Amino acid sequence: MPPLDASRDSQWWQSARRTLANYVSLTKPRVIELLLVTTIPTMILAEGGFPSIGLMLATLIGGGAAAGAANSFNCYLDRDIDEVMNRTKRRPLVTGEITPRAALVFSWMLAIISLAWLALLVNVASAALTALAVLLYVVGYTMILKRRTPQNIVWGGAAGCMPVLIGWSAVTGGVSWAAVLLFGVIFFWTPPHYWPLSMKFRRDYAAANVPMLPVVAADTKVARQMIAYTIAMIACSLLLMPVAGMTWVYGVLALVLGGWFLASCIGLYRRALDPSRGKLGAMKVFHASITYLTLLSVAIAVDVFLPL
Repeated sequence: MPPLDASRDSQWWQSARRTLANYVSLTKPRVIELLLVTTIPTMILAEGGFPSIGLMLATLIGGGAAAGAANSFNCYLDRDIDEVMNRTKRRPLVTGEITPRAALVFSWMLAIISLAWLALLVNVASAALTALAVLLYVVGYTMILKRRTPQNIVWGGAAGCMPVLIGWSAVTGGVSWAAVLLFGVIFFWTPPHYWPLSMKFRRDYAAANVPMLPVVAADTKVARQMIAYTIAMIACSLLLMPVAGMTWVYGVLALVLGGWFLASCIGLYRRALDPSRGKLGAMKVFHASITYLTLLSVAIAVDVFLPL
């Protein structure tokens, strides 16, 4: 039989790990990963090579913490929605493992620390853009748009485009047209990325009275808009060639990747138009969107080092 003190220590560690895991879950780490995927290539492009490791780490840590704070605020504000939706009803604010007050204090602390970190270790411009990103997501999207308009993710999604501006300003101290085009790529990518997920969970959103476009519009209409946004996304990615001085290798990859993702959106439209073609396959398009952005980001980073 183990000693009583050892048993208590084990229980304490288990409780501590569980508490830590709950707070980490508030920050939505998988969402942060996707945001940071776009930051590193942007910094490489802005530098024309590898920035200093210290600058990259400082930017990624500060940006990741700020994104985590925004996501935590989102969990706090949307806890009534999360309670209704099947895919979110096990979040710690719903289960009661974290109290709303504790989550709010955690969100504010993480936001303040991340902004101070960026201002001190990166630059004021990056800290200011990060503050704007947090405001766009927490106030613009979560508090104002999400429950009021089917275009919520279009305009609210602008917050998710900010990491490229933050990464660019971290290296250069400002923003250029190349950074604006990168912003455009992610801005137009967001609807065809998120709407397929909304199609998958439309019943959840409907039950929570969140008017995501796939909840209030026919699949064919959603798919048509996805195609339009994807075409605009491809245009922005190709405009990077002359504006940022990218090589033909990047141009070919951007065109091929964009065409591949566009084909997946067109396939979704055709299946929505004619159900006899098979299941809608919305999640395939969702996963394709992540693959597209990841590979395009790699193409941007690698292109900088090509001797062409």
